[in-house]
Amino acid sequence: MSLTDTLYQLTPSPGVLLLIIGIIALLESLAVVGLLIPGVVLITAAASLAGHQDLAIPAVLLAAFAGAVIGDGLSFALGYTQRERVPQLWPFRQHPEWLARGARFFQRYGSLSVFFGRFVGPVRPVIPLIAGMLQMSPRAFTWANVASALLWAPAYVLPGYLLGQTWQQLLDLPPGLEVWLIGLGLLVIALALAFSWLRYQVTRAGATYRGLARLAGRHPATRRLWLAMSRGERSEVPLASWLLLIVALATLSGLTIAVIRQDGPFAMDLVVTGLFAELSAGWLEAIAQALARIGDTYGILALILPWALWLLARRRLDALLHLGAGLGGIALLNTLGKALIGRPRPDTPDYLTGSLAYPSAHASTAVVLYGLAAAFIAQELPHRQRFWAYWAAIAAALPMALSRLVLGVHWFSDLIGGALLGLVVCALVRLAWLRRARPNLAPCPWAPLAAASLVLVAARVAWLPPV
Repeated sequence: MSLTDTLYQLTPSPGVLLLIIGIIALLESLAVVGLLIPGVVLITAAASLAGHQDLAIPAVLLAAFAGAVIGDGLSFALGYTQRERVPQLWPFRQHPEWLARGARFFQRYGSLSVFFGRFVGPVRPVIPLIAGMLQMSPRAFTWANVASALLWAPAYVLPGYLLGQTWQQLLDLPPGLEVWLIGLGLLVIALALAFSWLRYQVTRAGATYRGLARLAGRHPATRRLWLAMSRGERSEVPLASWLLLIVALATLSGLTIAVIRQDGPFAMDLVVTGLFAELSAGWLEAIAQALARIGDTYGILALILPWALWLLARRRLDALLHLGAGLGGIALLNTLGKALIGRPRPDTPDYLTGSLAYPSAHASTAVVLYGLAAAFIAQELPHRQRFWAYWAAIAAALPMALSRLVLGVHWFSDLIGGALLGLVVCALVRLAWLRRARPNLAPCPWAPLAAASLVLVAARVAWLPPV
């Protein structure tokens, strides 16, 4: 069965798929709801399936256009008819800053804010509501709504549609691997969505955090414990880091015990290794070799050197020491883990002679580096925008881990163990960092620093041998 056939089985009928695209576009534009769902991810996925089914482009664009217009229209109508009640409704009652941010944007750009706002993530679902609350002319709003949707629909739909059209040509996969890769992609998206939701719930803005805080305050002993976990009554308890540490450490412990008792690879490892061994695309192996060099000692040093020098220049030794402790700690734990567990690799090239498999150092180091970078970036952002930093970290670490399967130098469970170990180290570093209040790291000249990292990494890949 080809990849196209597999996707056809997973894809709803053309009419239902068009309806799904319209609903996603509507929800993406709807007040409040658009703040809570990853609309860009969902519409790209749906458009990709539409490309695979070769649905007519005008029909796909029309579905997205209609959904976007209806979503903004409903938001405007809500604000226009209920402007006195909106600030008292959930979630604006708990987050009045969302309305304030939208009002500032509207006051700055006037009627054009409806047009521009559709393309500005943080205010997109709120601007039509604000326009209605401020009694914008319905006629003027309709023109801005329709005109912006005419541009929004192709900009958001066509990239996903093109991906769906070209997917079969990009990858000539063995039949057995197709379902595994599709399942893996869906699993990663589901886990990432669950992580984003849970991370928000255990921050101060989340309902879970507020509920635990109320429960802790009912008894003197639990209240003292709650305060001990924070930096005072006005500080946030780092529940997300504690939860990450507990779950990752427990899962890592269970997996490691199973690896020690197994005396060889798991059945799952053999299946996944066999499937990836059938990948014959030369360009895919070349990418995996490049990622192997980026993720080794030289590559990590190349990535962090510009940022370390900037932290030194800013005299932010606290941040540099925490980052160094995380990377040094994961290197030490990887060395100890490999030596104590002694699990052989499925294949050992010359440059890895004497090196063992569990846990995967590339996977664990990538999780620590990108995870800590995401955490430092996220703390400078509003709560509702922080998930972008964590999604970027997942997108950077996942290819690094999967490249080890392409090269055949790790079992699948090695990657899981490495990722879990990396999460444990991330949680410990974050808990140490959050023990006291610290000044912001912003502003940061991220563009020149990122460019310097890319230049150094490119030089490392081109000229230095793998280690």
